[in-house]
Amino acid sequence: MPSLAQIAFAPDLTEQVHQRLLDAICDGELGPGMRLTQEELAVSLNVSRQPVLQALRQLKREGFAIEAGRRGLQVAPLNTRAILHLYQVRSALDALAARQAAEAGAKLDPKIIGEGRKAAVGKRMGPAIDADLKFHDSIYAASGNPLIAEAAHHHWRHIRRAMGAVLQSAGVRAAVWDEHDAILKAINRQDAALAERLARTHAENASRNLAYRLDEHVRGARTAGRQG
Repeated sequence: MPSLAQIAFAPDLTEQVHQRLLDAICDGELGPGMRLTQEELAVSLNVSRQPVLQALRQLKREGFAIEAGRRGLQVAPLNTRAILHLYQVRSALDALAARQAAEAGAKLDPKIIGEGRKAAVGKRMGPAIDADLKFHDSIYAASGNPLIAEAAHHHWRHIRRAMGAVLQSAGVRAAVWDEHDAILKAINRQDAALAERLARTHAENASRNLAYRLDEHVRGARTAGRQG
């Protein structure tokens, strides 16, 4: 069990524990198949067992934890098919958001591209993924339809987990921001048709790339497990 940063007591302690565990799963600190026990997590986070229990139940409902027989719960495996299904939904949402943002005459700040490129060349995946979400959030907000962001965020954490597991190449991350730049420019020119097409293509490209690399990642982990 890795040593996770401790958290202080607060009224929303269960939510804090849930968020800390979710971040650890999404960032790979708690990898697929790792056992999740109340006792060890409570000690690691310096909290009582009750908020850990509630947080684990929530993670199970969300699909991040699964039953492990008598061993309790474990981190759910990465599922390529599930990620592809999520991206089918996301491509439609992103395309709609980009079209509506352009039709609304939105002017997105180009600085967000520079910030994203800077994050993309860093060694840590967390800031790169956060920058990616910030870019897409700016389009959701500019669309004028709050339900787009609400629907997209429902799936984002599962997508973030897959990205954190497989998108380690800075070159791949740089190419993503080239596509982001093109989408932003199309929106700022109020070219709704182009913005919609680029956003959809971007999501489809991400889906294929992520699925391919996720399959490689899973195969590599299985090979390492057999050799260990």
